[in-house]
Amino acid sequence: MKVIPVQDAIGKALEHDITEIVPGGFKGPAFKRGHIVQPYDVERLRDLGKENITVLDLGPSMVHEDDAARRLATATAGTGIAMSTPSEGKVNLIAQQDGLLKIDLEKLFQVNSLDNIILATRQTDRLVNCGQVIAGTRIIPLAIAAEQLQRAEALCASGPAIVSIAPLTPKKVGIVTTGNEIYHGRIDDKFGPVITDKIVALGSRVLRQEFVPDNIPMTVDKIRDFIDRGAELVLITGGMSVDPDDVSPASIRATGAEVVAYGAPVLPGAMFMLAYLGEIPIVGLPGCVMYHKVSIFDLVIPRLLAGERLYREDLIMLGHGGLCLGCEMCHYPACSFGV
Repeated sequence: MKVIPVQDAIGKALEHDITEIVPGGFKGPAFKRGHIVQPYDVERLRDLGKENITVLDLGPSMVHEDDAARRLATATAGTGIAMSTPSEGKVNLIAQQDGLLKIDLEKLFQVNSLDNIILATRQTDRLVNCGQVIAGTRIIPLAIAAEQLQRAEALCASGPAIVSIAPLTPKKVGIVTTGNEIYHGRIDDKFGPVITDKIVALGSRVLRQEFVPDNIPMTVDKIRDFIDRGAELVLITGGMSVDPDDVSPASIRATGAEVVAYGAPVLPGAMFMLAYLGEIPIVGLPGCVMYHKVSIFDLVIPRLLAGERLYREDLIMLGHGGLCLGCEMCHYPACSFGV
C-alpha cells in the first residue's frame, strides 16, 4: 500500500469508495471503487479532504474490503437472505421473506471479537418484512489478511447461521375469555377483537372465542375442548391477577399443563402466564394486552408462532428492555421495548 498526492492520481483507479457527507442531507460514495481519476476530479477530491490517495497493491495474501465484506456476508447469512452490492466497503443483509429475525448472539460476539471484523444486526426476535435490511458487515482497514478472513469464515460456518429468519407458521388459535361480568352480560367483551386482530396480522386464525364464568372446571373444559378440536395455541383472557375472584392461573394449572412461568419482568405484561399441555402452549394474557398498543404479547406470541418452545429463562431475559415507555406516538419496533 502506498500513498500518492491527489494530483498524481490522474489516470489511476480508486481502490476504495470515497465518502461524501452533507450534514442533514446526503451520505454516500462520491467516487466508487474503480473510478479512474480525471483531471477535473482533483479539486472535488480536495473538497472532500483528500490531498492524498491510497493505492493498494494487493498480493494473494490480502483481500480488499469490498471482497471481504461480500465473503463475510455470505458466511453470515442463512437461507432466505439476500446481499447488497458492496458500497463504501459495506455489504447489507436483506430479508427475502417475512418472519422472526434470529441472531446467534454468542457467535455474533465471537465474530466481532476478531480484529478488524464488524457485523452489526437488528435485534433478535423482532418481526421483519421482506426487503428490510437486517444486518451489515465490513472490515475496518482497506484490506485484510486472507488468513484472518478465513478464521472469521470458519467461525461463521460452525453450526447454524448467525443471521436467519424463522417463518411464522399459521396456527389454529382458541380464545377462552373468563369473567362473571362478561359471561352474564354485565359488560361487553373488548379483549377478543383486539386479540383476534393481532393473531390474524401474524398469519394465524382464531377458531372461535368461548366465554366462561370465574369457574375452574368450566375453564378447564373449554381449554381441553379447544385442544381436542385441533387448536395449536390456546389464549386465556381475563382473570389473570392475584385477586381471589381471578381463577385463570388456577384453571391453567388444573389442566395438568406444565407451567413455565406465572409472572414476567415486562411492563406492560407482568401478570403473564405460559404453560404447555404436551406440545400445545397455553397462554394467560393480562388485561394490559387489551389496551396497550404493544405489550408482552408482541414479544412472546410471534416466537410461539415461529415454533419456538420457550422456557423460564427466555422470559426472565425479557427483563432487559422489558419496560415500555408508553410514548404518546408509538414507534415500536423502532424503540427500546424488547431490546
